[in-house]
Amino acid sequence: MFALSAPVIALAALLSAPVNAGTTVWSGSFNSYSTVADFDNWSWSNEVGEYQWYIHGSQPTSHYLALDPSYKNPADTSETHGLKVTIDSTATWNSNMERTELIPQTTANLGTGELFYHFSIMHSATNPPNSALEHQIVFFESHFTELKYGVGPNNTNLEWMIQGNPQWGTPFTPGVWYNFAYDINFSAGTVGLWASTGGDPLQRVVPNTATSTSTNSEDWHLGVLRIQNGADTEDWYFSGVYIESGPITTAIGNGSSSGGGGSSSSSAPPTTTTSAPSSSSSAPPTTTTSASGPQQTQWGQCGGTNWTGPTACASPYTCKAVSPPYYYQCQ
Repeated sequence: MFALSAPVIALAALLSAPVNAGTTVWSGSFNSYSTVADFDNWSWSNEVGEYQWYIHGSQPTSHYLALDPSYKNPADTSETHGLKVTIDSTATWNSNMERTELIPQTTANLGTGELFYHFSIMHSATNPPNSALEHQIVFFESHFTELKYGVGPNNTNLEWMIQGNPQWGTPFTPGVWYNFAYDINFSAGTVGLWASTGGDPLQRVVPNTATSTSTNSEDWHLGVLRIQNGADTEDWYFSGVYIESGPITTAIGNGSSSGGGGSSSSSAPPTTTTSAPSSSSSAPPTTTTSASGPQQTQWGQCGGTNWTGPTACASPYTCKAVSPPYYYQCQ
């Protein structure tokens, strides 16, 4: 055995200290929620807490949300617990789709300059998501960027989209925490993606790409929308939620856990697959099929605010208003 000198110990502590590069403009930490009943303190007449909570099914809040230390990424040592979000056949809200979602409660402007929307997501082997059903995950109401599951080019991947076109994907393995930051430059009109797994620091996996970016600071949805109704009960886990102005903080949580890091980008990114985006069109939503040009498949998006993807549906499906003017779908 040998002893480290005081200067070496001090240097090691300095190098392992968390590096917070950006400035948090909104914190989605669950620390202020002692129980899920605290989410019910929010209402349109009493806008308190970190989240608006109204997009869910008819059952009590405890049916759809749960808090526990085991529900968070272990690398996120700044939080006391994570959030389990449940989707099942009772979760229908304001449509025929099943959804359990939270929205930031804030007066901050979440759509100016360059902002990084951070979150971590996981599913376990218990109540896993059904890859035969399309899911929209952590999305903007206009759907200019989002994660999806249960869609092509690989329905068992988490697929990251710009305007409904796949840009990057990774296998969604049970028990693995996936960390993301949407890099949104509202001034330049671009969006990119940073990602990692476990406690590894975030890596840029998709450079910023031009698209139509906009938000009213109340249309970023943390949670899951299941497009097709199903009998399956699905549990989704979230932690490490916050929005910051740049430069990006790449450390997960406070960076003090094993595998955490500062603003370094030396760790390898998660295994990815890249797919070429499909052809885009600026045509308005349509309710008829077309024989020419790219065609959307069943349950795919075919129109909506700022949509630039296919607007014609493969036969025999037609493009129908699901959440107008934001979202139209081939059904």
